[in-house]
Parts: sequence; C-alpha cells; structure tokens
Amino acid sequence: MGTRGREIIGMNVDHLIDLLNQAYASEWLAYYQYWLGAKLIKGPMKDAVAAELTLHATEELAHAMLVANRILQLGGTPVLTPEGWAKVSPCAYDAPADPYVAVLLDQNIAGEQCAITTYKNLMDATKDKDMVTYNMALGILEQEIEHEEDLQSLREDLDLMASRGAN
Repeated sequence: MGTRGREIIGMNVDHLIDLLNQAYASEWLAYYQYWLGAKLIKGPMKDAVAAELTLHATEELAHAMLVANRILQLGGTPVLTPEGWAKVSPCAYDAPADPYVAVLLDQNIAGEQCAITTYKNLMDATKDKDMVTYNMALGILEQEIEHEEDLQSLREDLDLMASRGAN
C-alpha cells in the first residue's frame, strides 16, 4: 500500500487486516456452501432454490475478491488455505450433508445472518477511521441483507406450500 494511503487509516492496520481476513475466509466458506448446496439440493422448489444459491455463490465470490484486494492494498496477505478459512472465519461452514431444500435454506440463512454481523462489526471498527474499508463493507452488507431476505422468502414459500399440501 502507498504510504499516504496507510497513514490516513485511523486504526491499527494489523487489526484491520485481521478483521478483513475473517470476512474473506467467511466469504470463501459461504461461496462453497452455496455452490455445493446448489448442486446437491433435493426436494420441492429445488430448481428455484438452486438458482438462488448459485446466484448467491457468485456474489459471495465477488465479495471475497473485493476483500482480498483491500487486504492486499493494506499490505496484508489473505488467508492462504481452506483450512485457514475454517480457523479464521467467525461463521460456521455447514456442509450440505442433508441436501433437503429446507435444511439448505436454514443453513444458508444462518450463514447470511453471521455475514451480516461480520460486516456490521467491520463497519463499526472502521467508521470514521477507514472510509475505504467502511464503504466496501457497506456495499457488501447491503447484498448480505438482500441474500437473507431472499432465502427467508423462499423458506416462507416452502413452508406455505407444505402447510397447504397437508390440508
């Protein structure tokens, strides 16, 4: 990173890189969870849910690239291994061992809720200290909130379909 670009950050840059690596690791785990879930999914509404999971996977990968670029701008190194992602991420990786649509939706809703918390924490840490990271985190947070809403809507539709089918 350029000298002045680093100087204008009003917080410990190493701590900031740690926070960014947590987000970066979480994005890779989310990407893989979405991508694999979309391939394995079974049950009602599977095509609609698989399409949503595939779209979200693409967006999570884009988030990982944004965060990695910011880490590199700050002179840091993104977490280098998938094993490292699991250690650093504050979010759980829920393997799609049960590929039933409702289970996958619930797992991914929980993942989005963790991502929302992760980016809210990153924004709280960088507010008035690093506007570049703050603005990046805000943009990603907006998409994570949209993801949670999309998945919850699909889950509600699935529940409604199941309750109508039971009558």
